[in-house]
Amino acid sequence: MTMLSFRVDDNEAADAAQRAAQFGVGLSDLLREALHSHLVRLAAEADVLAWRAQPLTDAELSLGDVADWGPAEEWSDWGDATR
Repeated sequence: MTMLSFRVDDNEAADAAQRAAQFGVGLSDLLREALHSHLVRLAAEADVLAWRAQPLTDAELSLGDVADWGPAEEWSDWGDATR
């Protein structure tokens, strides 16, 4: 794991410490999770741009129709098969 060090506004530091105490977590844990969440959001935004730049083909979209077929066989009556 790599240690990061950065400066923040005094009010934001106090707010972060207060929130960490409120949630019963360490300040480092709170900041680590906040950074992780922000990076995940940025990655999702990049994914959206990639999907817009190269939308799914008709062949790829047709796989969604298969998902709507449901189960190939009716298995609901097998609930009592072990009795």
